Amino acid sequence: MPVSSDFGFRHAFESGGAPALLLLHGTGGDETDLVPLARHVAPGSAILSPRGNVSENGLPRFFRRFAEGVFDLEDVARRADELAAFIADATAAYDLSKPVAIGFSNGANIAAAMMLRHPQALAGAALIRAQPTLTPGTLPDLGGVPVLMLAGERDPIVSAYDCSGLAATLEAAGAEVRLETLPAGHSLTQLDVDILKDWLARLTLV
Repeated sequence: MPVSSDFGFRHAFESGGAPALLLLHGTGGDETDLVPLARHVAPGSAILSPRGNVSENGLPRFFRRFAEGVFDLEDVARRADELAAFIADATAAYDLSKPVAIGFSNGANIAAAMMLRHPQALAGAALIRAQPTLTPGTLPDLGGVPVLMLAGERDPIVSAYDCSGLAATLEAAGAEVRLETLPAGHSLTQLDVDILKDWLARLTLV
């Protein structure tokens, strides 16, 4: 898969059909991590997969944090803006439709933050083990944007309560949210994969 450092992010790109998928890895991942998952759940889709620009002791992330679950909110906002600009530039250059994000953990959190600051950036999002970061004073209009949230009932990092809080915020902004709490921890499971594949197959984009 070709890799480029254009548009402000080192990223992998693979051409294909719709929906185009934006892959956002978790802490310590890179642009290759979620590619096999994407090929499995939506074979033939175009893939755009950036590596987070923040390094935490050498581990790539999409924004800084002070401790587990304690985020640098100014950095979250700035990095969300950077990612939205990357998506706009990359989709234009690669002639892609507005992408659907698949984000895991830190990648899911930056996707959610970006949706709340740039509601036109994504056609939809699958947020796996996501939690709230930014909560704007005035909610954007996410009317009709499909969002799948997959939480783990035994997740030691992201509580089901946090996932529900983020789901409520996105719903209040008008997103069509489906929240599933799975018998799982923080790691991706086969059940996550099966639900994600089914959700993508049934996806109707606005």
